[in-house]
Order: sequence, then structure tokens, then C-alpha cells
Amino acid sequence: MLPLNATILQITEESPFVRTFFFDLNFETMEPGQFVMVWVRGVDEVPMGLSRINSITVLKVGETTSKLFELKEGDSFGLRGPLGRGFSLPSKNEKILIIAGGVGAAPLSPYAEAAYAAGSEVHTILGARSADELIFEKRFLNVGKVYISTDDGSKGTKGFVTDVLKELDFLVYDKILICGKELMMVSVFRLIKDRKVLKKTEFSLQRYFKCGIGICGSCCIDRSGFRVCKEGPVFSGAQLLDSEFGSYDRDASGRRVKI
Repeated sequence: MLPLNATILQITEESPFVRTFFFDLNFETMEPGQFVMVWVRGVDEVPMGLSRINSITVLKVGETTSKLFELKEGDSFGLRGPLGRGFSLPSKNEKILIIAGGVGAAPLSPYAEAAYAAGSEVHTILGARSADELIFEKRFLNVGKVYISTDDGSKGTKGFVTDVLKELDFLVYDKILICGKELMMVSVFRLIKDRKVLKKTEFSLQRYFKCGIGICGSCCIDRSGFRVCKEGPVFSGAQLLDSEFGSYDRDASGRRVKI
């Protein structure tokens, strides 16, 4: 699959380290939770979750994203996708809990909007290190109730998303969808596992991708061998039992890296 040229139409500052890039392609068939491979010419190609049918929301964390942050409106990059398995589609009258940490709000915000449009009741726990790093709060507020947690207590509950989750009766939800840093997600996983409702959950994993289409095997997870780029990036909680989730991932050479 050759990359398509995407011209940047608009860049929005979401937080001090996060920007949304709107481009001139519309991925109308995108399922929330799917990703695109973003080719920054002369640097690398990396996976990014779609935050709308025509945008990616990017955390500046390394060489490729730093180069992406140097681009201006009118510049371009390459895109392949949408790829992978997204979150299961919402249904009318479902009660859905979304748990989003940091830039993990990006793939979950279009899901929240789709669920609301389908007639679901949407509640969101939105977490970040501080108030100025909360992502897409207004988008979530537009479709349902939002609980806020910040590490420093600058807004909402002081602490983590799990501190909010402990205070909720999450047994009443039909679906619980989670995306964020893996340490956060595994804390949610353990809490929900203890309440024996993993069957309701879906987690979006991040792993090192090379091809993005299931050929190279670099993103396979132990023990199942599931390819995160193909069978994921969204997995049910049950699929992650007895896996590497929360313990380690791999670098470009395939070497295990402790999470």
C-alpha cells in the first residue's frame, strides 16, 4: 500500500506538547480506534490514531513527531490507512464508559461522538498530568458526562483515572473503553478484573510497528501472537489475560523493553 499525500490545512494546539493536524483527505470509512501510518519524509513512518476522519492528534515524544511539529500549514506528509481493528460499534440505548489518559483521548473522542449519535449514554473519565494537558474535554462534554482527574489536582480529582473509577459503579456500563499510557491502562485492567467484568472492556494498545499491515510480525504480543496492527490495536480485556500487557513491549530490534 503506497502512502497518499496529505496536505496540512490547519494545525491546532491542544496542549503544550500535543497538536492536531487537519489534512485534505477524508477517511470516511474510518472506525474509531483505527490508525494510519504517517510518513514524515526523510525521517520515518509511524502509527497515529485518527482523531477525526481528517485529522491526527500527535504527542511530541521523539524524532519523527518532533519533525512533524516543524511542519506548517501547506506542508505535507504521507498517509496509509485506515488500518487495524477499531472499537466495537456502539448501539442504541447502551451505557458506555470511556477512560482516556492524555493523548489517548484522540481515538476515543470520535467514538464518543459516534456513540452519542447512535443513541448511547456516554460517560467519560478524562485524565492528564495537569489541567492544561487535558485533551478534547469540550468534545466529550458535548456528548455526555465527564469526570476529570489530574495528577497535580489543578482540575477535577487529584490523582489518577483509577481514583475516579473506584468511586463509580462501573458494573452498570455495557461497554468500557480505555486508551492511554499502558501503565494507566493496566491499572484499570486490574481493577476491572477484580470486579470480574473484563468481558465489557476494550483496550487500545501501542506497539512498535514496521509494516502496519500484519506482514512483518514486529508487533506480535506474547502469548497469543496477535499482531497489534492487524488483530488490534483494540483488544478485549479477555484477549489480554496472561499476555505481555503491562509488563513489556519491544524496541525496533525486537528486544524486550520493560514498561
